[in-house]
Amino acid sequence: MRRIRKRDIGAIGLLAAFALTASAAPPARDAYAAPQGTCDGYPRLNIGMAKGFCAGLVLGPTAGDRTRKLLLPRSLAQLDETTWLVTDLGGWGTKRGAVWKLRSRPGAPAELTRLLGGLNLPHALAIGPDGLAYLGEMSKIFRFDPRAADPAKTVETVIADLPDNRLHENRHPLSKFAFAADGALLVNIGAPSDQCLDANGKPLGKACPQSDTGERAAGIRRYALLAPGRWSGEYTVYAKGLRNSVALAVHPSGTVLQGENSYDFAARWSPFDEINRIEAGKHYGWPYCADAATPTPGWKSVRAMACGSSAHTAPALLLPPHAAPLDMLWYDGAMFPQLQGKLLMTWHGYRSVGGRIAAFATDAKGVPIADKDARYPSYGGAPRAYGIGPAANAQILTPGWDRVAGKRPQGSPVGLAVAKDGAIWTTDDRAGLVIRIAADRP
Repeated sequence: MRRIRKRDIGAIGLLAAFALTASAAPPARDAYAAPQGTCDGYPRLNIGMAKGFCAGLVLGPTAGDRTRKLLLPRSLAQLDETTWLVTDLGGWGTKRGAVWKLRSRPGAPAELTRLLGGLNLPHALAIGPDGLAYLGEMSKIFRFDPRAADPAKTVETVIADLPDNRLHENRHPLSKFAFAADGALLVNIGAPSDQCLDANGKPLGKACPQSDTGERAAGIRRYALLAPGRWSGEYTVYAKGLRNSVALAVHPSGTVLQGENSYDFAARWSPFDEINRIEAGKHYGWPYCADAATPTPGWKSVRAMACGSSAHTAPALLLPPHAAPLDMLWYDGAMFPQLQGKLLMTWHGYRSVGGRIAAFATDAKGVPIADKDARYPSYGGAPRAYGIGPAANAQILTPGWDRVAGKRPQGSPVGLAVAKDGAIWTTDDRAGLVIRIAADRP
């Protein structure tokens, strides 16, 4: 058990070059073409969708109207049938973020009201068991009442003193959290670096101090529930060896899944990203292992971990290389019976396998089911074989979200939410869009 301590970080430089991270890829070069027709009452976006699905524009710039009201929309949470909360990162700097209330009805312009401003890299958003909105900021988690006359006056810190981005070498500063089945809060702590190597590309010792020891360990913390709405100020390290867990979800059965944004290797087809089934006390390999059991180049000579041994917990499922999973959930809506119980996931990556929303069949515990001879899609080429496993053939809801000049940029989906009517809502942060995926009808 470790006690949270305040840190003096004033002398360390501010966040600067997030272009190195998977979630800070180059900005979109093209605008979406002006919508043609409607998708379940919303302007229809020019995105190639799977049969039976369409994409409607809730809010955001197109070639017909380039007004950008949200700078970097990330996560979504529904308050009622027509009202949503949206986090806006604002930019990769301090105190630029905001939380907005979005009112949306088919056939009417969306209405935005700013509830909170001056936030530091706000990302994760969820409605808690008490009905309040919980938000993950750069170095803390807080809650507020979005229905109050002045939501800012209701802000209350829930978890303080998470590692600040100034300690992250400009890597993985975003806070993600999930409510565990026992009420505990599970909180992502992103790795402070890509591979835990020094400036010369050499290991930082016989074992990585960023992965195996200390408060900045790359992994997931667990904060125990003490009473309704109150969590311990102490934490346990629930799982280690996880580079970036911004995709984190808890199944109704209690299963905890994590989508791993793997290493930023220059190679186009390696390493694979991952879905991990999180269990207490396990080590998932960062920075020693990649894929199912492959030693990473920087740590291979040190032999800090035998990647094929029980010391390394292998992925439940491999994902395409550089897919960059940023959110996931199990579909439980009524609009798409064919998706019931499937794991939905956004792939935010800007390379040819990114720009997709994928669905995976799961077992009763919510764990994706592997396929034999699985392949993954790539824009501009034929599907590629994983070659190793476990892997699965994903159902791609957005097979045509690649860049087409004059029509659309490549998609960069981030947040996911299932609306009360069963529609799937997502954000495209690089394009500044909020999108509603519905059954294909006018």
